[in-house]
Amino acid sequence: MPTSQPLSSCVWDGTPHGAAAHIRAESIHVTLGNRTLLNGVDVTVSSGSRLAIAGENGRGKTTLLHVLAGVLKPDLGVVSRLGSLALVKQEMAIEGARRVGDLIAEATAPARQALSALDSATVALANGHDASDAYSDALEAATALDAWDAERRVDIALAGLNACADRNRVLSTLSVGQRYRVRLAVALGSTPDLLLLDEPTNHLDAAGLTFLTQRLRDHPGGVALVSHDRALLRDVATSFLDLDPTRDGLPRLYTGGYPGWVEARRRDRLAWEQEHAAQRAHHAELTRAAAEARSRLSQGRWRPDKGTGKHQRATRAAGVVQAFNRRVEDLERHEVSVPEPPMRLSWPTSSTRTGQAILNASGLTVTDRLDSPVSLNVSGSDRMVITGPNGAGKSTLLAVLAQRLAPSTGHLWVGPETRISLLSQEIPDWDHDHPAHIAYETHLARIGRRGRAPSLGSLGLLEAAAARTPVGRMSQGQQRRLHLAMCLAEDPDLLLLDEPTNHLSTSLVNDITTELLNTSCAVVVATHDRQMLTDLAHWPQLHLAPKDLP
Repeated sequence: MPTSQPLSSCVWDGTPHGAAAHIRAESIHVTLGNRTLLNGVDVTVSSGSRLAIAGENGRGKTTLLHVLAGVLKPDLGVVSRLGSLALVKQEMAIEGARRVGDLIAEATAPARQALSALDSATVALANGHDASDAYSDALEAATALDAWDAERRVDIALAGLNACADRNRVLSTLSVGQRYRVRLAVALGSTPDLLLLDEPTNHLDAAGLTFLTQRLRDHPGGVALVSHDRALLRDVATSFLDLDPTRDGLPRLYTGGYPGWVEARRRDRLAWEQEHAAQRAHHAELTRAAAEARSRLSQGRWRPDKGTGKHQRATRAAGVVQAFNRRVEDLERHEVSVPEPPMRLSWPTSSTRTGQAILNASGLTVTDRLDSPVSLNVSGSDRMVITGPNGAGKSTLLAVLAQRLAPSTGHLWVGPETRISLLSQEIPDWDHDHPAHIAYETHLARIGRRGRAPSLGSLGLLEAAAARTPVGRMSQGQQRRLHLAMCLAEDPDLLLLDEPTNHLSTSLVNDITTELLNTSCAVVVATHDRQMLTDLAHWPQLHLAPKDLP
């Protein structure tokens, strides 16, 4: 098992080395219990790197980031580091009495020390001492750190992320989002050689996202990040280390930015699937040939017609036996050496007709939850994106359209026999002791779709092991996948999606987006996800705002 240092939310380490700074990891292996988390990882983060660590939930992205930073020791492999680094974690550590100023002081300590050394050397020179070498070294260190501007850079980052700049504020009195923004701002403002960031877009508003993106693009050193924010990955990352399963079990490093990663990953997966399918088909053919030869022997079909000579009968018998043995040997020699590829999302074909009347809403409001009256009409194959700030009522509107919440005012008509499915942000009220596949079958029975809906495994959303896991022990991402599977199994005429990118991997969200563009059922999406908004920019939009907002 790997060992780790005590957790803190932000880690600073090393002395600056500018363009020579790097982290080099070779043959990294990490196991968790009896599960291999990282296998043979080779990666280098250096000045100028813009590396994204990608993969499904649970593939070891955060673990690798911690290994690179030195807070986690791998089971096997070597990591070498040169230069200063800052790691900003997702976890919110208990802060005790620490203040915002303590965090800033910790991050800017090298700059203050360099200025102090420069002041001492200057005084020594002024007093006639031989301190020219000390002065030169101190000046070089202060210049490399741009030490005179250290505090101002932190203040700029605090303002850019809308983070608390009050040095006397106790960190534990801030909200989780505020504490995270303070840590992230301090890390950005301290300009280490190497920035290691785990889900840095958490808790940021639109202005903060813009500031973060530009700061990462302009960072003079190297960046390695883990993020589900596809817009950030597209705007910042130039290379991708993908930890998802591969044909040979080793991670893949892709260049060419976000488009290069998506396309190369698609080609690799397609080649893997084709090779596996070809080997399976060949194995099936050999199995069929061996079975046919066995049948010929067992049914005596090799016997010649009556009157045939003994020698000819013996010769034909020997030939049939030899053919059978060859078929068996061919089958025994052949094995399917290509591992089975991971599942691929299989979106069921919708039975909804284009133009089919689904619902009509007029003047809908919900007291204290949906202030602005909403009117809309939805038919088969219609599309809509709902936008607006938190608290504007997006989730409330979806709940009303799904007939899970009664409006305070207005009228809602839903067509007879119309099926509406809602992928909400909340996990449904499942029996958490039931395995996922039982929860799925129970749901199908409840809605009268058992025997008419696709099996859970055929949808490509949950691996077999996850399908056997009790719902209460599944990760948030797995629960989200199960919820989506239940929605698709309903064959909805209208599919309502509330923040559908939450807790799902980048690759799955890309696949979902593709399917949303093609399905014949009506789709209404409420999302803050910048990349999904870009991908669906041609859809009609409904913008919601509370009464006190323009």
